[in-house]
Amino acid sequence: MAQHVLVALAVAQILAAVALLRRLLPGFRRVPPVEPRPEGLTGTTVTVLVPTLNEADRVGPCLRGLERQGPPLAEIIIVDSGSSDATVETVEAAARGDGRIRLLTDPPLPQGWIGKVWALQHGLAAAHGEWILGMDADTEAQDGMVAAVVGAALDHGLDLVSFAPRFDGQTPAERWLQPALLVTLVYRFGAAGASPVPDRLLANGQCFLVRRETLRSHGGYEPARRSFADDVTLARHYARLGVPTGFLDGSRLFRVRAYRSAREMWREWGRSVDLADTVSPGRRWGDLAYLILVQGVPVPLLAAIAVFGLGSAPFVLLWVNSFLLGVRLLLLKELARSYEVRGPPYWLSWLADPLAVFRILLSLLRRPSEWRGRVYRSPD
Repeated sequence: MAQHVLVALAVAQILAAVALLRRLLPGFRRVPPVEPRPEGLTGTTVTVLVPTLNEADRVGPCLRGLERQGPPLAEIIIVDSGSSDATVETVEAAARGDGRIRLLTDPPLPQGWIGKVWALQHGLAAAHGEWILGMDADTEAQDGMVAAVVGAALDHGLDLVSFAPRFDGQTPAERWLQPALLVTLVYRFGAAGASPVPDRLLANGQCFLVRRETLRSHGGYEPARRSFADDVTLARHYARLGVPTGFLDGSRLFRVRAYRSAREMWREWGRSVDLADTVSPGRRWGDLAYLILVQGVPVPLLAAIAVFGLGSAPFVLLWVNSFLLGVRLLLLKELARSYEVRGPPYWLSWLADPLAVFRILLSLLRRPSEWRGRVYRSPD
């Protein structure tokens, strides 16, 4: 009986490995990282929208990075949702030194909306730029970032495009766990710069650029009003409508420090990394089964073989899991440029793969009801 189970596992892993290669191979033809344009870009205008809620520790570096941007950046709108810390004072101080900065306070949160999405929708109504660049307060722009993202959109004929970041300021524990969580996304949807179908499109709300007219013609951010993965939900929604949409490598354009600890990352990002809001229940569980086979099983199974020997297990089981681990190790090199600091924790992050897959399972079993300190009712 055990022999039949092991054979079935090997067959399932071979099929999953084929699916994995089909998703990863287009990455070899992906668009290279977008380069900054410190010389600026004329002929168009950009409004940056930054939603905030108790971001006093992070909004300062975000604003300083934006203040260094030249054309086409025309205005920076901070939409605060009632911060109780020094966020408002920090923004007001920055506004006194840069006339492009405006501070808005969004109206009370309507039922059925996530706070960040409501703030973006409110900011959109006040924006004047031809392009809308949504950014998070934990995002620090490099010189020439705004010009670069608009230039990339124009160069590739895109009306909506978001950019993968470079991660900075992480603790050793984060540098061990976060790459494994990131790989769950790459294994499911491919690399930034590839050209996936709409239902496999990734997006990043930390740097999310859309033509203002495109947003206003299709309800703005409202299609993602209930989503904890609003960036992916919105990008896929617009892609299905036929809007030219993409996801590019922005690792040379901006840095992010999204979480303060591995514990916060496990709790906050773990609630949305499953992207459950963007796909059907069948697809969610199918993706989980696929991740178990290609990312969750290889490390513990190879460890067991190393300790106890192959025994009666079919040799193909050793071969396919060694292959999957090899793919994972090669991916470390490809993802390295997405991390400001790496070190041993990053290079050993493959040991966290079973834990990352387990976090996806937990997220699927329980839909989040709290985000950034706010509690939300489940949709009807």
